[in-house]
Amino acid sequence: MLADLPTLGVGLGFRQPCKSDLFLNRQQVDFLEIVAEHYLDTSWQQQQELELLASHFPIIPHAINLSLGSAEGVDTDYLRPLAALIKQLNPPWWSEHICFTKAGGVDIGHLSPLPYTKEAVQVLCRNIAKVRRWIDVPLILENITYMVTLPGAEMTEAQFLAEVVENADCGLLLDVTNLYINAVNHDYDVQAFLQDLPWERVVQLHFVGGHWHDGILIDSHSQSTPSQVWQLIDEVVARVAVKGIVLERDENLPAFAELTGELQQARQIGRRHGRWV
Repeated sequence: MLADLPTLGVGLGFRQPCKSDLFLNRQQVDFLEIVAEHYLDTSWQQQQELELLASHFPIIPHAINLSLGSAEGVDTDYLRPLAALIKQLNPPWWSEHICFTKAGGVDIGHLSPLPYTKEAVQVLCRNIAKVRRWIDVPLILENITYMVTLPGAEMTEAQFLAEVVENADCGLLLDVTNLYINAVNHDYDVQAFLQDLPWERVVQLHFVGGHWHDGILIDSHSQSTPSQVWQLIDEVVARVAVKGIVLERDENLPAFAELTGELQQARQIGRRHGRWV
């Protein structure tokens, strides 16, 4: 199933301030990724914007608050409009995070890590099975950053990701920046991590730059992509024919030419390895 997904190329996470520049530079952006939550309860103007974007670019919905790791299950009131949005866009795939954002009915406001246990894998798989009853479009799952490592781990992070996507039969959205940040902050071996990944399930990549604060590298999506992340992108793209790669810049937005420059650098990496021709 994953091998049959179309190759989209090099895309950009859509942010409203870039809208005008985006349409002036359409040929430099192969597809867009939208934050699904921005379009779940839309005004007429937002719906018009979404239709305009979809008429010019392939659109990949990227959800952030489904809370697939919540032990109490997935919120149907949230799932219903998400399913409607995905049905409207009819994308080749959509994405969410391997995390939880709600606990005891309370929205905790950020992407929280799960313990690397078999029980957590079972919770994720159970929730994903429910989601699939609403949404039949292929789902890919993203690795997140985290400040603390939860106790009781029965496997490494990479092994946990592999267990989840294999047991849930999902693709992997490998956030290369998140991988780099976690390796820096938690002092683990990136090569060992990559060795344990299920490469045949990697569908899409994310990349961007963060910033340092009190000796901690923060996933702020606020800076240009550092050389270490570019090196990882090159290594990943050399290994696997990813279907798409997305620049996910959220804060401190630069001139649009800087964004398209990064897209072009990613495109050149792909071409060097025979991808996105």
